[in-house]
Amino acid sequence: MKTIVFSTAAARDLDRLPDQARNQITEGLVSYAVSGNGDVKKLKGRDGYRLRIGEYRVLFDEDMTTILAVYIGRRTSTTY
Repeated sequence: MKTIVFSTAAARDLDRLPDQARNQITEGLVSYAVSGNGDVKKLKGRDGYRLRIGEYRVLFDEDMTTILAVYIGRRTSTTY
């Protein structure tokens, strides 16, 4: 299992979401950290990855032991 770390901005983004969305995102991140399962793609034109959880996206970087969530938000044209 990888350790999940939130940047200050990502933690703020997560706190602003409704409870149901917050729970979905937390469960999705934990599932990815434990098993590697999830809708993850490498970002084009910049470093990092995105995890799709319903209508929300988590942009993150990862190494062998850590997942660093950088941005959490609803999918819009300005997400990436």
